Amino acid sequence: MPFHLRLKSFATVALAVVLALPAAHAQDRIKMKAIGQPLATGLIQKNKEQPFFENFAARTGLPIDVDYKPIDTLGIKDTEQLRVMKAGLFDIVSLRVSQNSRDEPTILGLDLVGAAPDYATGRKVAKAYFDTADARLQTQFGVKLLAVWPFGPQILFCKKPIAKLADIKGLKVRVYDQNLAKFIELVGGTPVPVSFADTHQSLSLGVVDCAITGPSSANSAGWPEVTTHQMPIGFQMALNGYGMTMKSWNALAPEAKVKLKQAFDTLSDDMWKYSEEIFKDALNCNAGKDPCTTGKKFNLVDVPVTPADTELLRGAVGKVSLPVWAEVCNKSNPNCLKTWQATVAPVLGLQ
Repeated sequence: MPFHLRLKSFATVALAVVLALPAAHAQDRIKMKAIGQPLATGLIQKNKEQPFFENFAARTGLPIDVDYKPIDTLGIKDTEQLRVMKAGLFDIVSLRVSQNSRDEPTILGLDLVGAAPDYATGRKVAKAYFDTADARLQTQFGVKLLAVWPFGPQILFCKKPIAKLADIKGLKVRVYDQNLAKFIELVGGTPVPVSFADTHQSLSLGVVDCAITGPSSANSAGWPEVTTHQMPIGFQMALNGYGMTMKSWNALAPEAKVKLKQAFDTLSDDMWKYSEEIFKDALNCNAGKDPCTTGKKFNLVDVPVTPADTELLRGAVGKVSLPVWAEVCNKSNPNCLKTWQATVAPVLGLQ
């Protein structure tokens, strides 16, 4: 080959190598975008979730940098997470289960009203139902479920005096999903769907008389400023999940998938423990008691949970939450109830 042709050939190869370099370098580190929990939800988001994503490479041992944004800074509603993920706009989601159950009723099987009133039961339910929720999210939304964790028992706050659960009869109660709404109706209350961010104002203005959330989130959001009573009965465990688009998941090497799953397992274990710690502490803080180390002290009246209250809530599974959910869920997923009865029912001792 003449020299000038060899030179031209070499130059072409060299140029190709140079052009390939930035791409190869870019592939060294993967960039992903993540939707986080709302800032307004407080300590778990602030002390566990955000640090995990901001130090994602160190926590996972993988060359992945995550652009993490709490959902209330994105202009996206927390009910739209699955749609946004399906559209491929984000790679990872801190999935709010109840809030997205209208788009995918199957996932609410993780957290039916009355089914998991305490942490130990909640963990058993999450483990039993994990594979069902994961398979459904993969099929319908192209999202791989990586972990499930709780905000903790969702309890009752009221600005009117109550001595028992039945006292919400005739009161307007803030709810966040249909399952909870049906239970409030059963007790005689009027369910009012209000977003978490708008609940403080709704209580202040009298749009609602009572509202349901976890005690730590309530403390962070200042609910005790506009309520007078708290009743620590756990309607739901407020389970949430971490999901990744199947596109991003499938792009990872097998060993990277193992590392990633281990990191999310470690995070969720930590969140289960932390959630229980701050639940107890926040109840104290809200009532002005010690120890109170994680929140601001208020002076809410603690309303004791009676055996009748517990029985009323436990009975909700068979009377309201399971049949109401199953009717909706079976329409989009014919095996919905059957699968729940095979996986979760035995854990709860239900026939």
